[in-house]
Amino acid sequence: MSQDERLLQWTQEVSTHMGHMSRPQAVVLALWSYGMVMTRCCGLTTVAGFLCLLHGKKFETVRQRLREWCYDGQDKRGKQRQTVQVQSCFAPLLRWILKRWTSAIPRLAIALDATHLRQDFIVLAVCVVYNQSSLPVAWVIVRSEQKGSWKVHWETLLATLQAVIPAEWQVLVLADSGLYAKWLYDDIVAYGWHPYLRLSGQGYFRPLAGQCWRSLRAACRQGGSVRRWQAVCFKTQSAQLPCTLLAWWDSQHDDPWLIVTDIPPQQAQVAWYGLRAYIEVGFKYTKRGGWHWEQTKMKDPLRAERLWFVMAVATLYLLSLDATASLLAFPALPPSLSLFRRGWLYNLVLHLLGQPIPHRSFLPHPWPDDLPFILQP
Repeated sequence: MSQDERLLQWTQEVSTHMGHMSRPQAVVLALWSYGMVMTRCCGLTTVAGFLCLLHGKKFETVRQRLREWCYDGQDKRGKQRQTVQVQSCFAPLLRWILKRWTSAIPRLAIALDATHLRQDFIVLAVCVVYNQSSLPVAWVIVRSEQKGSWKVHWETLLATLQAVIPAEWQVLVLADSGLYAKWLYDDIVAYGWHPYLRLSGQGYFRPLAGQCWRSLRAACRQGGSVRRWQAVCFKTQSAQLPCTLLAWWDSQHDDPWLIVTDIPPQQAQVAWYGLRAYIEVGFKYTKRGGWHWEQTKMKDPLRAERLWFVMAVATLYLLSLDATASLLAFPALPPSLSLFRRGWLYNLVLHLLGQPIPHRSFLPHPWPDDLPFILQP
């Protein structure tokens, strides 16, 4: 299979899953994401250089075509140029992933977090956790100096995705203590999902049937077993949260895991919170561990959001190859290689051998088993 055939195949796949986009938008998205995958770089000049060599076109022509994909419509050349509305792409992107999701148990772990780029941007991202990694499916980028609450951003991102996930799926929404808020917990429950939100350890809780308030940090002891409580967290009336409180304090860490969820104590697994850490792996892919976004010269957050969409599609391309590789009887690669790097190597070998990609899929690992626990009254 030639490079042109591969690109045509990828363009068709992108166009199929991004059917709401205009044909020119989908074609450029396929071109840019394909160029990113082949060069392992999101830099405009590098990707344009690769594509101009591949197709024998003028460098400046290719470069301008890619650049304008990130522009607002009024800033583009021509009278019928349209703005790429990134928010309208989040639901199709998640639907694309779920269509390829192969799991005996219908469940999904979603992580929320913020990542910084120098003093320029803060990215608020919603990512699907996948095999010690993550795939971005919704985000908003704000300037680092921008003041104000992030509440409206998180609510909008979650609402955009809610209709895509089948109602019968078990969905965990994981976030670290920096994002905990009662409204976030309530919003997640209202969607039929399950919050797994970490508390900072400041404040108090009491058993649901009790009257005595205790320090949250006293919910477990360092080096002890997992404890599970039916509890009310926080004394202040407006902040009180009836919930399941999971508490575990590893002997090697200074602070405990204090997780609030709506899953009953007998069913909730504190080890599931460990899935949240894999959003950090996904953030690494956007920067030095993958696409090298840390080198961007962009200053406009809306343009950066569109570039992030290209990176998200390119990440989907690579991470979907790990399950596909098993169909091709490739030798097993060591787990020390990241999922991103394995996908890139599989893609490189397939190109050198001239072989097609038979099927893109996601085969999630089982969620981690729980630690020994004590069920508290």
